Amino acid sequence: MKIVLQRVNSASVVVDGEICGKINKGYLILFGVSDEDTEDDCRRLADKIIKLRIFPDGNGKTNLSLSDVDGEILVVSQFTLYADCSHGNRPSFVKAGKPDKAEYLYNYFADCLRNKGKHVETGIFGADMKVTLENDGPFTIILE
Repeated sequence: MKIVLQRVNSASVVVDGEICGKINKGYLILFGVSDEDTEDDCRRLADKIIKLRIFPDGNGKTNLSLSDVDGEILVVSQFTLYADCSHGNRPSFVKAGKPDKAEYLYNYFADCLRNKGKHVETGIFGADMKVTLENDGPFTIILE
C-alpha cells in the first residue's frame, strides 16, 4: 500500500463536471494498492494517519493531530503510485493491485478512517478525476 498524504487548507475532486468529494482543512490522501496489501494494512495506516501530529500548534511546532484541528479527509484512489519507470519511457503498472481488490481496499480504508470518527470524502474509484487542492505548507508525507 502506498499513500501520499498532503496537509491541505481545502481539497476537492470532480468527476464529469460534478464535485463528488470536498473537504476543508485536513488531509488529501492519494491511495494506491498492490496485490499483497490486506485489511490489516488499511487498519494500521488509518490508525497512523489519525495520530500523525503534523499541524502547527500555537508556537508553530508540528504538534497537533487531525483530531486536534477538527480536520477532514479526502481519499482519492491512484493506481499510478505503483508506476515502474525503471525500463524505457512508458510506465509499467504490473505492481498495482487488481481492480476488484484495489476498489475493495480503497473503500475499506475510507471506512476505517470513518470508524475513527473522521469526516471522510472520496473520489470515484476508476474514474477520470480532477483533483484541486490548496496545499498547506506544503507538507507532504509518503507512507507505505
